[in-house]
Amino acid sequence: MTPLEVLALYPAHDGTIPAAIAARVAVAGERDCVVFEGQSWSWASFADLAARAAGYLEAQGVHHGDRVALVARNSDAHVLLLFALARLGAILVPINPALTPAESSYVLDLVEPVLVFHDGVDLPPPTSWRGVLWDAAVIADIDAAAPKLVAANVTSDDICLIIMTSGTTGFPKGVMHSQKSFLACGEGFVQRMHLQPTERMLVVLPLFHVNALFYSVAGALAAGCSLIIAARFSASGFWQLVRDTGPTEVNMIEAMGSILANRPREEFRPGHALRKAYGVRSHSEKVFREEFGVQDIVVGFGMTEAPGAIANPFDGLRKSGSMGVLGRHPDPALPWTEARIVDDNFVDVGVDEVGELVLRTPVQMRGYWRDEAQTEAAFRDGWFCSGDLVRRDADGFFFFVSRKKDIIRRRGENIAGAELDRVVGQHPAVQEAAAIPVPSDLGEDEILIVAVPRAGAGVTEREIADWCAVHLAAHKVPRYVLLASELPHTPTHKVAKTVLRADPTLKSRAVDLAATTGQGTRGV
Repeated sequence: MTPLEVLALYPAHDGTIPAAIAARVAVAGERDCVVFEGQSWSWASFADLAARAAGYLEAQGVHHGDRVALVARNSDAHVLLLFALARLGAILVPINPALTPAESSYVLDLVEPVLVFHDGVDLPPPTSWRGVLWDAAVIADIDAAAPKLVAANVTSDDICLIIMTSGTTGFPKGVMHSQKSFLACGEGFVQRMHLQPTERMLVVLPLFHVNALFYSVAGALAAGCSLIIAARFSASGFWQLVRDTGPTEVNMIEAMGSILANRPREEFRPGHALRKAYGVRSHSEKVFREEFGVQDIVVGFGMTEAPGAIANPFDGLRKSGSMGVLGRHPDPALPWTEARIVDDNFVDVGVDEVGELVLRTPVQMRGYWRDEAQTEAAFRDGWFCSGDLVRRDADGFFFFVSRKKDIIRRRGENIAGAELDRVVGQHPAVQEAAAIPVPSDLGEDEILIVAVPRAGAGVTEREIADWCAVHLAAHKVPRYVLLASELPHTPTHKVAKTVLRADPTLKSRAVDLAATTGQGTRGV
């Protein structure tokens, strides 16, 4: 079926998540909706459970516009809470469970949730929010006793998700998306991957991440297909999971593809049903096609603020190493991504010239939660400024060049360099510090910290990494640390990170903490 034919299978809806779910139930009510750890729910049974969960949440005091946080590993609870809260016009805030209590506290104080569901992670004491332990018993209670919330006064413009993203200020920002934006991105993903109603989509990326939510969950909702949720990505167990659960499509990040391509081949399980993969980059494509039998591999570009913007076409020319072309909706009559590449004066550059990518798309954030200044700074003349330097060739394919912002991309996560600078700079023996990205063997970046010790203070590279392990999530702990006598500065006395990035000797001079024998540092 063509992508437009897939969407046409279901009754038209009003752009709200509850209406879209009802449309899928009307046509595919007995098809698997969610599969998690051996248990499955049909579209009809999961919609019923979501209605009961909405009634349960309303009884707990959750109302239109309220925030409910979920701090947990992947589970069916992410999808259930999203669907249930959407019936109330309330907002899900999924939070990385690997954050430290201090990091979680900042996010929770920012969004002020009325409830916090978690699976036993270490959270700070409640202040303006209440904590509730989410486990199987809660789901059983909902299923058995909670009344259904039949009617909900919600609109397509109601915010349904706040997704936390790092910023150049070093503090997380909450990206707001509406129900309409969520559904539109899912419809765009039907086009991007030619999803079929019989598709079985495997989720291995974290469900606090825009990829898993806006491509996998929203894509499954748009196609009315099945969603298989893995609690986490396991490289050694990946192919056994694929063989056991029968997915036909999976979304990845570059590092996952690289890891799997380099794993022992005895872990591979032939005879699987996986045929489509999104996000496997060029250096792993050949292995996936020729050895793993995954034929349809698509890569693209999106941001938490503007997901689904650019992709290589499923049914046309795909250029290896490119971000792709402008994304589109299955219905060609509906508008989709517009993009420009501009110089520092916001003037368009020519073919194959490098500039900043700016976007205008219907799948665009409504702004940053309670941060009008950052929201205003993110836009110029109605265009969202990505902070990424790219070029576009004569065929309309975009190619990534570098990041304009102080962001490090590691393990599929955006990490603010300013946050690392601040945390390392708080070490009592450190006078000043700067974090920069260096290439990783798996693709994306590794973190390198250049630290200047205070006069007369003794500190080792391992001690700096251990300090980070105590104060930061594991994926933010640096792999490389270099002790230096001074850092380069701009005329305004800011650290000149461009000078550091341009120094080809930094990585070789730094201590590689992954190569040392110490085992005390998380994340290296």
